[in-house]
Amino acid sequence: MEKLAKHVLICGLLTSLVWLSYPVMAQEVEDESEFNYDVHSERGPFHWGEIRPEWRMCNNGSMQSPIDLLNERVQIVSHLGMLQINYQPSNATIKNRGHDIKMEWLANTSYLQINGTQYVLKQFHWHSPSEHTIDGKRLDLELHMVHETPSGKTAVIGILYKAGKPDPLLSLLTNHLEAISNSTGEETEVGVMDPSLVKIGTNRTLYYRYIGSLTTPPCTENITWTILREVRSVSREQIKLLRDAVHDDSEANARPLQPINNRLVQLNKPKEDQR
Repeated sequence: MEKLAKHVLICGLLTSLVWLSYPVMAQEVEDESEFNYDVHSERGPFHWGEIRPEWRMCNNGSMQSPIDLLNERVQIVSHLGMLQINYQPSNATIKNRGHDIKMEWLANTSYLQINGTQYVLKQFHWHSPSEHTIDGKRLDLELHMVHETPSGKTAVIGILYKAGKPDPLLSLLTNHLEAISNSTGEETEVGVMDPSLVKIGTNRTLYYRYIGSLTTPPCTENITWTILREVRSVSREQIKLLRDAVHDDSEANARPLQPINNRLVQLNKPKEDQR
């Protein structure tokens, strides 16, 4: 009986550790030095799944991101409705992670609600060129707004940008980006910032929705993706600053497109716009 009790206790502890580790495993890595974006490298995107056992989904997953949002393939719907977003100003930090810049929101007061589930806004980060494409076209920049539930579920809003006028949020971050551009892992406070500067509210009803993955290791799947259809504007100087700040000797930090594998991709449109 004593041996049985010990066995049950050990199994229970191991199960608890697995559940406790799940939200952590679902998150993107903070130190990006172990992988790169060079498609010809042994540490490039076609080999991410071989670098660490816990990254195997990058090679073996069937619901990976990013994908091409091909208009001929998407299902046009209206029932998804308007994006339910409540964003509030919050203290924030920015961090040089090695291949991208992460902006972390500290107050946990902003959220996205999907089907009654509340996802708290955790961080922004940028990819150039864009990771998702529309009808095969890759744009100049993509912002990922990462939201999480306490249980570890993740929902990401993606915003696509083309080169043109400066982006208001990045304009406020210019000096801070320059300040952390000398070393990977460097983090600095940026004070109170408003996530609403990205102006999602201009058109909350026109967006793509599909189930995918994180686009960096560990490439965790079952991520709810929302890609806004409206393309925003960012200056070429701002794009260059985001790339130069990480000093990774690469011109891009965008993962190659992944197979859709018969996944449902929806484009939410108001009924009056479907005529």
